[in-house]
Amino acid sequence: MRVLLADDQKELRSAMRLLLEQEPDMQLVGEVTEVIDLIEEVGAALPDLLLLDWELPELKATDAGKRLLAVLHGRHPHLLVIVLSGRPESSRSALAAGANAFVSKTEPPEKLLAALQSLRRIAHTDGNSE
Repeated sequence: MRVLLADDQKELRSAMRLLLEQEPDMQLVGEVTEVIDLIEEVGAALPDLLLLDWELPELKATDAGKRLLAVLHGRHPHLLVIVLSGRPESSRSALAAGANAFVSKTEPPEKLLAALQSLRRIAHTDGNSE
């Protein structure tokens, strides 16, 4: 499964990179720190899965996350999205906007691994991954 990581926190990107390296069939195909680069990078890297920080500065505007996911899903209908956030209360809005899963950054790594496993099964069923 090809994964793109979108987060502006260097430490979190590093931790995610290490976590993904331990997972079989997971390949990190790119990292972005700004929404402006995200749509282009999704088109270039063609990931199966996007790990998206819901607190990227450009997403703080009302409905910005919803609009971003609508654009991404419009252009890449099979793209799976896990939203990451330090604010657990963001779960409802992220899932309503079209995210496949939500993981709080305050939760242990096992929560993210469980979400990855679940979406990996979906990708294999749909024929999305390598």
